[in-house]
Amino acid sequence: METNHLHDVLIIGSGAAGLSLALRLPPDVRIAVIAKRSLTEGNTLYAQGGISAVLNAQDSVDAHVADTLAAGAGICDEETVRLVVERGPENIRWLLEEGVRFTREAGETDGGPFHLTQEGGHSHRRVIHAADATGRAVETTLEQQVRRCGNIDLFEHHIAIDLITSAKLGAGTNRCLGAYVLNLKTEHVETFRARIVVLATGGASKVYLYTSNPDVSTGDGIAMAWRAGCRVANMEFIQFHPTCLYHHKAKSFLITEALRGEGAILLRPDGTRFMPDFHELAELAPRDIVARAIDHEMKRLGIECVYLDISHKPADFIREHFPTVYSRCLDFGIDITREPIPVVPAAHYTCGGVMTDRRARTDIAGLYCIGETAYTGLHGANRMASNSILECLVFGQLASEDISRVLPDMPQPPAVPKWDESRVTDSDEEVVVAHNWSELRHFMWDYVGIVRSIKRLERAKRRLNLLRHEIREYYDNFRVTNDLLELRNLVEVADLIIRSAQRRRESRGLHYTIDFPQRDDVEQKKPTVLIPDNYSPKAVCD
Repeated sequence: METNHLHDVLIIGSGAAGLSLALRLPPDVRIAVIAKRSLTEGNTLYAQGGISAVLNAQDSVDAHVADTLAAGAGICDEETVRLVVERGPENIRWLLEEGVRFTREAGETDGGPFHLTQEGGHSHRRVIHAADATGRAVETTLEQQVRRCGNIDLFEHHIAIDLITSAKLGAGTNRCLGAYVLNLKTEHVETFRARIVVLATGGASKVYLYTSNPDVSTGDGIAMAWRAGCRVANMEFIQFHPTCLYHHKAKSFLITEALRGEGAILLRPDGTRFMPDFHELAELAPRDIVARAIDHEMKRLGIECVYLDISHKPADFIREHFPTVYSRCLDFGIDITREPIPVVPAAHYTCGGVMTDRRARTDIAGLYCIGETAYTGLHGANRMASNSILECLVFGQLASEDISRVLPDMPQPPAVPKWDESRVTDSDEEVVVAHNWSELRHFMWDYVGIVRSIKRLERAKRRLNLLRHEIREYYDNFRVTNDLLELRNLVEVADLIIRSAQRRRESRGLHYTIDFPQRDDVEQKKPTVLIPDNYSPKAVCD
């Protein structure tokens, strides 16, 4: 059964980046939004901390820029950083206009000052938040708004398979024409054509065994763009969040960095504090330093976790500022007003991604990329806390401005071939997918995790090459399923991470290798750029 959709703009992904873009495009633009699960299921929903922006007189754009550049360890794009920071306040105002209710100072009602917190790497209190569930407040508000828009068609439980480009069809200059998409309810592949396509699929942290991310974070947009001919950059810089709840019944529950911003301290099992031994900012050091310190202590002492303690703060303060963390920990028998929280690091954020310019354009005409899927130059070698949703909003805004400008002159996409299933069958060995998924995530955690080495990366690459061969053979012979598509994308992303890590022969930001423990600002002070075989040198985003 062939279903063919035609829109002006196809947005693949439904987090803060994708939904904010959809809402900012003109109301006469026909938009399709593809969501792999329900519309809200993604990283934005689970973001606890907040959004960084210059919102009080004691702070400044220059200070926010300087903090971001420092966290990025020398390889941020300074013009991009300044652009994002300067547009921060207006994007917070836009969220307020859309209906997001941020936390205000104690006792204040609407009109009173907002409560701003301070997180790792920030020199000022500039993180606006909605208690400890900022992402949920943003995502659910944007969801409500898009559901009211008559020009936005929502396709939940659909997973994109691959982009459709003119180059793949043998039609000259590479232009994106749409995507093939698997309807997970009907199990049929549908064709989505559009004049503009936007990737907003989030990151790829499910490539690791332990992650704070939901199951949908499988690097789909990065893998699809790479296969279509886009360059990627800085894939070696995977941010491991220092503090995820360690409990055998808990799954991927993040303990927000805002706890450390409000005075929580990290402890060994014997109750002694260790972060002052690693950095002058102690618990407020950038995330890579905190994660590596925890990893060091766990390996040195042979322990399964460390402890995050905020119980020295008043109980009412804890319950008021961190209701989600308090309630969730209580579900597992941990009262954070009385006892410390067992925590471990986990893969959290993909700092690299599909290369774009400052209008969110990629190397392929008609293809844009925003949010965690993109590499914009904002994060450099490390993402500063609470700059992620800010990037989603600002680049959603920038993309909307450019798409609105060019859309009137963009031609309708031509007819394209329907998805061909004539030579494939249903799989009778789903265990192959499950086994390969498990093997991939285990060796990525063991060999390409917080601390790396030449030998570990070589081992990972050898195992990956075998997996890629098996998965390619499987993909060519059986009908696509959600798990197969996600595994195919994760293997592609894992290869990009390993190859990027092998090229960076130094330790910088989130990439730490025991073979090159020092930073090299002579040979290595630049982004790591990988170029696909089908890349066109006439890149749009140059």
